[in-house]
Amino acid sequence: MDELSLQNVPYFFMIDFLSENVEIYKENEIEKSGLLIDFQGFSNTKQKQSLNKKIEWKPFPETLESFKEGFDKVQKNIRLGNSYLTNYTRKTEVQTNLSLKEIFYHSIAKYKVFYKDFFVFFSPETFVKIIDGKILTYPMKGTIDASLENAAEVLKNDKKEKAEHYTVVDLLRNDLSMVADEVKVDQFQHIDLIRTQQKDLYAMSSEISGTVKEEFAGKVGSIMQKLLPAGSILGAPKPKTLEIILDAEGYDRGYYTGVCGWFDGKNVDSCVMIRFIEKEGDKLYFKSGGGITHMSRLEDEYQEMKNKIYVPIH
Repeated sequence: MDELSLQNVPYFFMIDFLSENVEIYKENEIEKSGLLIDFQGFSNTKQKQSLNKKIEWKPFPETLESFKEGFDKVQKNIRLGNSYLTNYTRKTEVQTNLSLKEIFYHSIAKYKVFYKDFFVFFSPETFVKIIDGKILTYPMKGTIDASLENAAEVLKNDKKEKAEHYTVVDLLRNDLSMVADEVKVDQFQHIDLIRTQQKDLYAMSSEISGTVKEEFAGKVGSIMQKLLPAGSILGAPKPKTLEIILDAEGYDRGYYTGVCGWFDGKNVDSCVMIRFIEKEGDKLYFKSGGGITHMSRLEDEYQEMKNKIYVPIH
């Protein structure tokens, strides 16, 4: 990645959660790969056909008891002081009459990628942007059902969600300081509306920026290596929290919660691969979760995990 970005060669990259698998496609290789990409500043997609069918969408979430096993492991570690924020995720079988390709074409999101016979995601979360030597990150933490009364205000003032958001902003600010100078929080607790077929959600994010340090200038790979895994889908402190996640979740996240991005020869736009549906054999699994703190309630976290199992087609 460094080699290509230092030569100003445009490319698309995908890095899995544990940074064990990295896929890189130069611009002329994307079409052959079968990848469909739709970012705000880059797209290789054709005009979508209209969807002439009623959407069938049925998730089969695990029981509360099953969810509780990993949740209790996370809470125990938080009580022991090993972590103060852990992002706990699950995989849920979903049945739908939509193909992965149809989900890609018809969902509405900032970042969408379809990987043939493997996965599709429709992510609302930017990871980092690098624009003219400035680096920006937008941690997203905290969601609420938008139909609730005064939902946006409730979300902003919820003690648990607030603590979670403060923690992630602090973590990302520290992470950015490894590769950038003059790091500062530009926007705090910004609320976005996410429309879905099932229900509308409000999500809370912030903006943090800095100036890329000289030793990292043009080195997109080195920057990613320093910043990954993304703090918003891991927790804090990072190394110990990763151990807790691997023990509590009991499944392989793979590319889910990894990052992917487009380098246009000069600037970078990248996202966290969330809102993720993966194909395993002839079944589809939706991977979702949320941040756990010492204030988290089991039933609320279970509900949040289920709330996120949606397609943004409306």
